[in-house]
Amino acid sequence: MNPSYNPNFPAEGATTSISTHYPPPSAPHFMPAPPHVSSGHSAGPPMMPSGPPPAMHRPPFNSNSSLGSMELPTSTLEIRVRCDRLADQDVFSKSDPFCVMFQKPRGQHAHWVEVGRTEVIKNNLSPEWQTKFIVNYSFEERQEVKFEVYDWDQDSRNLSAHDFLGRCQTTLGQIVAASGHQFTAVLQDSPGRATSHIFITTEELGANKEVAYIQLAAENLDKMDFFGKSDPFFVISKGFSNGRFVVVKKSEVIKKTLNPSWAQFSVPVRDLCNNNYERPLKIDVYDWNASGKDDFIGSFMTSLRSLSSAAIERTKYPCINEKKVGKKKYTNSGLVYVKSYRTEKQLTFLDYIQGGTSMNFSVAIDFTASNGNPQHPSSLHHLRPGFLDNQYTAAIRACGEIIEDYDSDKMFPALGFGARVPPSGMVSHEFYLNLRDDNPYCARVDGLIQAYYNALQRVTLYGPTNFAPVIQHVTRFAQTYQDGRQYFVLLIITDGIITDMDMTKQAIIEASKYPMSIIIVGVGEEDFSAMEELDSDDKLLSYYNQKAQRDIVQFVELRKFLSPRDQTWDKAMLAKEVMAEVPGQVVDWMKFKGVKPIET
Repeated sequence: MNPSYNPNFPAEGATTSISTHYPPPSAPHFMPAPPHVSSGHSAGPPMMPSGPPPAMHRPPFNSNSSLGSMELPTSTLEIRVRCDRLADQDVFSKSDPFCVMFQKPRGQHAHWVEVGRTEVIKNNLSPEWQTKFIVNYSFEERQEVKFEVYDWDQDSRNLSAHDFLGRCQTTLGQIVAASGHQFTAVLQDSPGRATSHIFITTEELGANKEVAYIQLAAENLDKMDFFGKSDPFFVISKGFSNGRFVVVKKSEVIKKTLNPSWAQFSVPVRDLCNNNYERPLKIDVYDWNASGKDDFIGSFMTSLRSLSSAAIERTKYPCINEKKVGKKKYTNSGLVYVKSYRTEKQLTFLDYIQGGTSMNFSVAIDFTASNGNPQHPSSLHHLRPGFLDNQYTAAIRACGEIIEDYDSDKMFPALGFGARVPPSGMVSHEFYLNLRDDNPYCARVDGLIQAYYNALQRVTLYGPTNFAPVIQHVTRFAQTYQDGRQYFVLLIITDGIITDMDMTKQAIIEASKYPMSIIIVGVGEEDFSAMEELDSDDKLLSYYNQKAQRDIVQFVELRKFLSPRDQTWDKAMLAKEVMAEVPGQVVDWMKFKGVKPIET
């Protein structure tokens, strides 16, 4: 049966509603509500999964800076390794094992790069190495890693000089997703009949997590304005070994006062002093001018350790203007003191993931007629010869290969919208991509792609393009799970022509209250300015008197990742861009609700 296409879609009022019911899958997992095929209005309460709450996906990482392009890792991981029942390769004693970690940089034809090696442990078939590996972690990249174990035979860095005992090839995502903070696997290619195991544990380095909360005030600052007092603000800069200083924090301006009390601010300790509490900090105080030419009042040198003790000891720092030093009666340009100081651990995305939070992903694909006739090569849904990726499958693979690492049963709930669906031929804005009526799951990314191909052969592209139903669909589940155990991510792939923009805005604003993120990938050459409005990076999305409680939408144009030279997709960069905001959105929601990691 050839793919069907009908550009003459009916008005919204012509759509109909159907409902199906299905049992929960065998493994605990995210289950979307049964599809209510309508013009965007809910046709009843969602059908919730029975049994325990679902368990889901976890996030990937980046390697050392030399191995990847991620300048700002989500966090830094410490990896420790142990093995048991290694093969015994020595005749008169046991093996002397050591472990080597490799990581594959981003790129289609990248080669393995060594991260590091453990120490050698003599005569031990169940070694637990003390040497640890330090790697950068980022959610949006799929980072392949490999661990190889050798029996040390001679004093040589060449691995071929030692007996090979086995290897484990996996991803950092699978390691972090493992329950109990420990990933376990059988070593592959072990010699003889040995059934050797490797155990890999990860811990997020705490140095990334400290945040300093500081409030500064001043008294008797110099009067800088001819007809008034001063409008003071301060700038904190951190020092480098070459004597240069770089700005870290600039305060707000307080108008017309010589005794300002600035608002408390927070700054990561890593940003302020790279965890060196003795690192020089310079605090400059200025008088703000509307012309942009601010007047320098004075400055002083300190450190984070000094600031922390000053809050307790009530120390006051003289603010000095070097140009006035030596002048008659000059002592200082005012005194700055610390009203309050504290540091606390900043909870991170990894704290929640390893603390028991499950990531639940769902996919929704646009089957509207504006994509073009799938039989025509210009169609965004055209099935290219040799099963080469079209824009939809490129987006599915780029995101799905990240997501797959964090799903224990590798089953993806997937929806389609905007098509006439067999056997009734009714227009649906929420149909299961696999066209079953009992459950929406597709096995792994390949199963999702196959369901997409099959759907193209059986549905009729129609319309209109309504986002609200699939957003409301996932929101119903997010409303139910608000204890920090579940977080929901909806990936929408579309050609960008939205016909229910007002309802979509309202649906996003409602979803922003719940543990949920929305990723929109735009395909084709349409004007995506409306999508940019939904991705409210600069200000929170609003609709009349309604306002989103947080930014939950990330929009990416697929065409930006197409190589004009060979017409191939940079899927790694696409995935990195698409997934970049999710960790922060998870933490923002947890902080918003006051939720702590479940397992501490």
